[in-house]
Amino acid sequence: MSEIVLILCCAVLGSGVGFLAGLLGIGGGLVIVPILSIILLQFGVLPSDQVVVVAIATSLASILFTSTSSAIAHHKNGNVPWDIAPWIMVGVASGALISGFMAAQLPDQVVRTIFAVSVFLIAVKMFLSSKSDNAPERTLPNKGVLTILTTITGALSAMIGIGGGALLVPLLSFFSVNVKKAIGCASACGIIIALFGSVGYVSSGLSYFSLSDGFAGFVYLPALLGIVSTSWFTAPLGAKATNHLPVATIKKIFAVLLVVMAANMAFN
Repeated sequence: MSEIVLILCCAVLGSGVGFLAGLLGIGGGLVIVPILSIILLQFGVLPSDQVVVVAIATSLASILFTSTSSAIAHHKNGNVPWDIAPWIMVGVASGALISGFMAAQLPDQVVRTIFAVSVFLIAVKMFLSSKSDNAPERTLPNKGVLTILTTITGALSAMIGIGGGALLVPLLSFFSVNVKKAIGCASACGIIIALFGSVGYVSSGLSYFSLSDGFAGFVYLPALLGIVSTSWFTAPLGAKATNHLPVATIKKIFAVLLVVMAANMAFN
């Protein structure tokens, strides 16, 4: 019975993060990791010194589905810039794969600190992200430099269990890429980050947990099932809402929530 309740809790979580993934191109991991950590502890799934890496791995695995749903919706709306997306994908794939293996070797408190600091900085950037009309136009760097920048982005994204949108959208916006195109590109690249990051977490976690206990490496399958069962359907709704809702205002509200979540992760 407790496992069913856990799945239901994760389904509620998934409905919210799916909508945010489509709306803001963030993948949902910024919300999934701290809340799923609490859920896993409350249900006694595993000890506190392992909960964060499992939450991150499960978040990445769920983002594989959420970003796919979101990216399909953005592609249909013409918001994925396929002229630059392949080069960005090469970078995020390389970074995510390396990070997926590295994060499992780090102490729990180090991972918590990296997550909290990263989320706090993302929140500050998101809160201040409204661009003035006289912002200077910047051209994208050459494809080699762009791949290096996105390798770093992919590594950090996989390290903290996010799809990359919270880092890619500001990066592409800095180079004057239209925000809707940046969000669409982030959704597509989130698939790659989640795929390669999950491979790393599953492989490195095989010696810690077994499939008979509900784990595929560090990925906790019942939680994954709950999140994906709803996020797949709410992500397209968020993508569609991008054209109708005040995204800048929503970003500011979301940024405040992220600061609270980062503080909770750092000090609990």
